[in-house]
Amino acid sequence: MATISLKPLNSLEHSTSEAVRTSPVPMESFRYVARQPILDVRGQVHGYELLFRSGPTSVEFSGDGDAATRIVLDSSVLMGLDRLTGGLPMFVNCTREALMRGLVKVLPAEHTVLELLETLEPNAGLLKACKELKARGFRLALDDFVWSPKWQPLLELADYVKVDFSQTTSRQRAELKRRIGSRPIKLIMERVETQKEHALSIKEGFTLFQGYFFCRPMLMQNRNVPPNRVVHLEILQAVLECPLDIKQISALVKRDPSLTYRLLRIVNSPIYATRQVVSSIQDALVLVGDEMFRRIAMLATASEMKGNRPSELLRMAFLRGRFCELAASITRKDPTEQYLLGMLSLLPAMLNVPMDSVVMALPLRNELRDALQGQDNEERTVLNWLVRYELGEWENCDQLARAAGLPEDRILQIYSEAVTWAEINMSLAAD
Repeated sequence: MATISLKPLNSLEHSTSEAVRTSPVPMESFRYVARQPILDVRGQVHGYELLFRSGPTSVEFSGDGDAATRIVLDSSVLMGLDRLTGGLPMFVNCTREALMRGLVKVLPAEHTVLELLETLEPNAGLLKACKELKARGFRLALDDFVWSPKWQPLLELADYVKVDFSQTTSRQRAELKRRIGSRPIKLIMERVETQKEHALSIKEGFTLFQGYFFCRPMLMQNRNVPPNRVVHLEILQAVLECPLDIKQISALVKRDPSLTYRLLRIVNSPIYATRQVVSSIQDALVLVGDEMFRRIAMLATASEMKGNRPSELLRMAFLRGRFCELAASITRKDPTEQYLLGMLSLLPAMLNVPMDSVVMALPLRNELRDALQGQDNEERTVLNWLVRYELGEWENCDQLARAAGLPEDRILQIYSEAVTWAEINMSLAAD
């Protein structure tokens, strides 16, 4: 290959994943969600309550309830139910905003229990929203419940009632059981901290239990996919249109690996019974529909806005996606699939997890999944060249280019164009 004057955007001596493992990771790069098991009488896990945590040392929540709920919902999309709950019911604290605006609909209804906080005002609007969510298949739980007449309509809808052992008396709990009567409501005793409290709860007819006596909340940590905040703002404007301009939205999502990943996770989630293979962002947008995408965009934007400037990983994701897309004309591959391949190839570095632990959660063709996991198939040809170029392995680049029939001048021109495209988007994101 001729002398190369264009330097790699990121000349690393080690792979990106290795760099992530050996470099300190800033706190804002992580999500923290704690989960606490809810056990039955036999001590088996019935489900998990997901709890927002602000950091690895945080033991309880304090702050904006709406913000905490949005982050928990968004983290559920990012992490996936398989990791968070293993397919068991997921109990999520819900603010009025999450219920009334339908934000909870990003979660699979059949696996989700919506906890109505005791601080909510049980008015007609809330009752209507809860009836709609029940009709969609969500289950409802009344949290820290103490009976009063205003809660009776919601008690009629409830699947679970959670009672705080430390905040109620045996007489109050007996009265609650009397009012529930023969309704098929499961009773959960919360804040069970001793063997004596557990035994008394069973005697009083409770069948599910939660508290420090069994297990303290376990912290689940997840690395954030770097967001492109300018794109988020543009999307927030675009989603006001009805119907959505799919072509415009697709072009915007294409500029943000954070939203791309969320979109693909939703497509492959239990919400969609038919797990379809998608080959482009536009396909995924059509599949999820306008309403669902509006929720994804809102949650992603609200959850990501307080971070710092976009990271170098975002720059590399832009470059890889654009390079693979442009080079698809040489290898005669689908450019939209190649764009996804290039961008998603950095998921291990973005999430700090092995590729094989995330690739199966994405609705891609098997050949593309194999390529993401490092198999040297046809789909990975141009990405292999780019990875070697990033590492400064010029001889390997030469050999691969000759073997794959990649014209030297053209492939370098494409790289130059991809660098320019990435820099433009980084400038927009950092503005």
